[in-house]
Amino acid sequence: MSVADIPSESGPAAPAPGHAPPFDPELGAALAALGDGAGGPITPENLAARQERDAASRARPTVRELRADGRFEVADLRAPGSPDGPDVTLVSARPAGISRPLPLLYYLHGGGMIMGNAWSVVPRLLREWALPLELAVISVEYRLAPRTRYPGPLEDCYAGLVWAAEHAAELGIDADRIVLGGKSAGGGLAAALTLLTRDRGGPAPIGQLLLCPMLDDRDATFSSQQMAGLDTWDRTSNTTAWQALLGDRYGAADLSPYAAPARASDLSGLPPAYLDVGSAETFRDEGVAYAQALWQAGGQAELHVWPGAFHGFDTLAPRSALAREARDARSRWLRRILAR
Repeated sequence: MSVADIPSESGPAAPAPGHAPPFDPELGAALAALGDGAGGPITPENLAARQERDAASRARPTVRELRADGRFEVADLRAPGSPDGPDVTLVSARPAGISRPLPLLYYLHGGGMIMGNAWSVVPRLLREWALPLELAVISVEYRLAPRTRYPGPLEDCYAGLVWAAEHAAELGIDADRIVLGGKSAGGGLAAALTLLTRDRGGPAPIGQLLLCPMLDDRDATFSSQQMAGLDTWDRTSNTTAWQALLGDRYGAADLSPYAAPARASDLSGLPPAYLDVGSAETFRDEGVAYAQALWQAGGQAELHVWPGAFHGFDTLAPRSALAREARDARSRWLRRILAR
């Protein structure tokens, strides 16, 4: 079976009105408290304004702030881009005072491939994983759509990965212990990057951490219809983002799996994967399908479906019981992968 077997052309039968999984009580309260703060779905008409608002409001800590009074070593680096692309900015960070080479979490931020930045995610990466697990992190500032369409963002991620592996000694990382990870759009990019580096013979990761990954451009799964107008990232926003990324290639029958990993027909030879999604989110069914396809290809995947969780629940309600459980599960998986 291929992930491409997910219904696409005709799609699944539309769910009956009101037949969506209920939100977890804590998460539902957090969503209600947000009110209109999320701004509603992203559309082609409001995309530019939403991007401007995101760029102005999203955290962008400085290198000095990330160093946290000497607790971390942090550097803002430049790696040569793809032959047709500019240099790629990498935010490199690791716990201070450790001289040995550390395993690397090579991380790709979320934002639908239309928003976000490499700096905003680094404090969480350092707090949740770099410090307790003693690993290095690199966050990638890939170019955003629609200004840069596919394959530009993915090529940025690949160029940065190759450069980091080639400069492992000076970065203090172990090139044989790299985990590719990301959340939402970053999770989709991490899955695509894992496929791309396998096929190009690039750096071989030991794992892929795919958090609520954005994998399928077709927007035709049952959950994408079931959660329309309910999830924090619904099929309207999703369609807008994919159109921005793919341009004229949007909807193409022969779209590359490097653009949308759910299109992949060969998932063999990939490293172990961790996937998690919420039961009440748009990406639920494509995440579950990707895990199943990895198993059917003979691979390893650990799948978590968090009951009553919407997209990005751990960011919006970080102190909720479900968010704490999700963070613990991700950390346990990382610890096991790094111990191999």
